[in-house]
Amino acid sequence: MKLAAAVLILLAQGGARGTDSLAGRVRQLVDSYVAAYFERHPDEATLAGVAGVRHDRWPDNSPNGIAHWWLRENAWLTALEATHAESLAGRPEWTAAGIMRDALEGSVGMRLCRFELWNVSHTNGGWIPTVTSLAAAQPVGTAAARSQALARWRAVPRYIATEIANQREGLRVGYTAPQGNVRIVLTQLDTLLATPLEESPLYDPARRDSTPAFRSAVARVIEREIVPAMRRYRDFLAQEYLPRARATIGVSSNPYGEECYRASIRATTGLELSADSIHRLGLATVAELEDAMRRIAERSFGTSDVATLLQRLRSDPGSTFGAREEMIASATSALERAKGALPRWFGTLPRAPVVVRPYPAYRERQSVGEWDPPAEDGSRPGVYLLSTYDPVHKSRADLEPLTFHETIPGHHLQGTIALERGAAIPAIARHFWSPGFGEGWAEYAEQLADEMGLYSSDTARLGAVADITLSAALLVVDTGINAFGWTREQGIAYIRDHTQVPLLRAEVPVDRYPVWPAQGLAYALGRLEIRRLRAAAESALGGKFDIRTFHDRVLEDGAVPLPMLREKIERWIAAAR
Repeated sequence: MKLAAAVLILLAQGGARGTDSLAGRVRQLVDSYVAAYFERHPDEATLAGVAGVRHDRWPDNSPNGIAHWWLRENAWLTALEATHAESLAGRPEWTAAGIMRDALEGSVGMRLCRFELWNVSHTNGGWIPTVTSLAAAQPVGTAAARSQALARWRAVPRYIATEIANQREGLRVGYTAPQGNVRIVLTQLDTLLATPLEESPLYDPARRDSTPAFRSAVARVIEREIVPAMRRYRDFLAQEYLPRARATIGVSSNPYGEECYRASIRATTGLELSADSIHRLGLATVAELEDAMRRIAERSFGTSDVATLLQRLRSDPGSTFGAREEMIASATSALERAKGALPRWFGTLPRAPVVVRPYPAYRERQSVGEWDPPAEDGSRPGVYLLSTYDPVHKSRADLEPLTFHETIPGHHLQGTIALERGAAIPAIARHFWSPGFGEGWAEYAEQLADEMGLYSSDTARLGAVADITLSAALLVVDTGINAFGWTREQGIAYIRDHTQVPLLRAEVPVDRYPVWPAQGLAYALGRLEIRRLRAAAESALGGKFDIRTFHDRVLEDGAVPLPMLREKIERWIAAAR
């Protein structure tokens, strides 16, 4: 017996040493990929608040730069597959390897989309939102930071010139953006070019630094170098690109468009689903949520006519906002309520604050709301950008669910908890983001906010269900546009028929998904998966189920791909039983 026990101990020690050795190799491989990724994408490093990186470059969007990166991705994926990291289930290295594999496979799968050849976009990597978003996040305040900011700003014209070259090549080989999206970008450019220097988002780094010489240098670069480059890009779009841009809006109109959309679904959600199955799921989910809205309408408003009720709540002067400042104040009040309720629902709480700010003028019409993360070193807070454009047509019923989606218990809670986990989770889990999880969590948060007692009225509660219905409608609209040939008018009509949102609110997603295919699927698919996992845990654990523990388990590893979340929660349920 003693000999047998000694043999078992030696075997266990050898197995542990082997596991530790494998874990070390996986950590080294993943860390090398993350470091190279942020070297390749310095804009994302700045926006994500990654500590210890330089802030003086733009992505290398040249054909040679892209081809070189593809070769590196191939090598990393081969090396990762050789590790067999799936044997590390339950360890942080398993999480790191899974996130890396999902990112690489998604990127490789979408190469045939050739986004770099038709990236005329007001969102999702278009150079205008990239440059202006970085302006708000660009570090300043020290000599080194000022030097890096000026270097980055002086490189903007070259960055734009490469975009022109790429898009001209796209015209040559048949990859183009839709005409409507080109017109949106032209409108953004016109607004930016008409904005006085002191008010321009491009001047933001100078506004946040008190050094006169730096402010003068930034002004010179903008006026003498960046503005002329912007005018050249505008001329290119208006004179050369727009006449040859495609009239149809779905990505299926581009070469390999159907394959591109399949790859985009996989990269966005982590799930192997067909466009047809998603479309049918969307139709069923919308019908289910319409029944939920009808029950609220009958109980609280004495009517079963949801469409008329929603129209009234989104048009009557007493149900909308009178001023931009009123929208900011209302969002701030909702955020404060959410902060106070957190400890009863979450064990781990975010430390970094989040502030509410309006979008800059050039972006506000085509936007609704978004969250920018805090810096990892604590040097800036999270920011909830809210469109206050045309407040008299913005419903009070819609603002609270949007606020909970973007801040707490939504994006800010989830993203900041991951960021503040520090060394407890791999860097890739702190900074990489799977849309299916991230947007799914924010949609789940809108429903959770009702359980938390955060909605101020049944009007807001109805607005929350209507907002979730809008997300379910995106399953129908995104697939309709990109797989089934829907027009812009069909997409807008479907959203408005089932949610009664104002025209502008319906236009925002319909104008987004032609240049960001499959992004609209992340919200509802992720929410449904998280709700399913919660129901499974409640059923399996019964009286042992604790909502704070469940939420902590879901959030503790960052925004992992949905299949990884499913495997992790199922393991937790089995262990807890």
